[in-house]
Amino acid sequence: MPTNILMPALSPTMEKGNLSKWLKKEGDVVKSGDVLAEIETDKATMEVESIDDGILAKIVVAAGTNDVAVNQLIAIIASDGEDVSKVAAGGAARAAAPSSSPPAGEVTAPAVGGGASPLPSPAVTPSPQGGGMENNSSRVFASPLAKRIASQSNVDLAKVKGSGPHGRIIEADVKAAMVGGGAAKSPAAPTAAAPAAAPTAASLPTGPTDASIRKLFVEGTYEEIPHDGMRKTIARRLMESKLTVPHFYLTVDTNIDALLNLREQINKAAPMKGDKPTYKLSVNDMVIKAMAMALKAVPDANVTYTESAMLKHKQADVGVAVSINGGLMTPVVKAACQKSLSAISNEIKDMANRAKDRKLKPEEYQGGTTAISNLGMFGIKDFVAIINPPQSSILAVGAGEKRPIVQADGTIGIATIMSVTLSCDHRAMDGALGAQLVQAFKNYIENPMGMLV
Repeated sequence: MPTNILMPALSPTMEKGNLSKWLKKEGDVVKSGDVLAEIETDKATMEVESIDDGILAKIVVAAGTNDVAVNQLIAIIASDGEDVSKVAAGGAARAAAPSSSPPAGEVTAPAVGGGASPLPSPAVTPSPQGGGMENNSSRVFASPLAKRIASQSNVDLAKVKGSGPHGRIIEADVKAAMVGGGAAKSPAAPTAAAPAAAPTAASLPTGPTDASIRKLFVEGTYEEIPHDGMRKTIARRLMESKLTVPHFYLTVDTNIDALLNLREQINKAAPMKGDKPTYKLSVNDMVIKAMAMALKAVPDANVTYTESAMLKHKQADVGVAVSINGGLMTPVVKAACQKSLSAISNEIKDMANRAKDRKLKPEEYQGGTTAISNLGMFGIKDFVAIINPPQSSILAVGAGEKRPIVQADGTIGIATIMSVTLSCDHRAMDGALGAQLVQAFKNYIENPMGMLV
């Protein structure tokens, strides 16, 4: 039975991707795990591997093709003993008349080196009874159609035996389980009523059309630069955020003289590896740590809003906005409050470098409960940032600058002041809770020794 390789979903939000390169050609012998192609998303370049042994009979989507839909057929692998020419001919026919959903038995090819697809193929081992394959992980080895039917019919795929290639669960297996009745899931807890549908694009006010904008400028006085996938995604997600997330803003000034002194001491004490220190802290590294510890100090602000419940997180995951060519990415420092300043510094430097090469894994830039956006290095005094859902806040950090201040004894002095503005999702936290969070952050910044305990 031939194996159909489909365009993988490399992240939960991915709808399309660019097939940039084939690393195998038609007629090549491939083994399970061999890298077949490179896929570009708006965020990263990732590799797609073969899920079966055989011969690459047909490449359906050519290298360099943009906007290939998730689950679209991109190649076919012929199994040992199959007529490669017949398999290839069948692939050509499929390409000429693609379906909106994959037939039973098909799976999306897993990605490697860039995070797992939402529909990956887990490692499998032969069943001791010789009856197909068993999962050796918590993931279910099933076609997307089988998963969809199982979800709609309350069938527990973990109790279903697959009859597809290598024990894969296909549509027929799920329907057989439905008839048998032995794979029904335990009754689920009642859920809240479905929320009202979000406004559709058609119901929202629209700006001027492309044509009307172009009419405002003399033809030939501008150059058109088409948007790439990253710019389209940034525009869409931030527009959705401003339309659907009620923002409010809290600004405080922080005295960072003590922080700068501690940073200098820590950097001087850094052990050497060859002729280089093992770490070099930046102010931003200390801001990340302070925000993480503030979230732990104010746990009610360490949350994510959903329509049915508030997700209260047990660890503080902090995203960090990184400027890259053509846009930005936000790698996430997981459990940042549990990590040392040097560990945070080295981790964010590594992720920032890989972000610029678009080599981050999806799990490295997804999630998080808050984020840091720092424009201080550009001399920006203060600004407000847009929340990136599912995060419930984002901290906009300005430049540290010498300013006159009134000291405790009433005299005028000079201090290095850094202004920060916290954007909050009003659905997740109210003003008083947001104020507690930003004050906790200010306390750690102005008393930085607290970050070392």
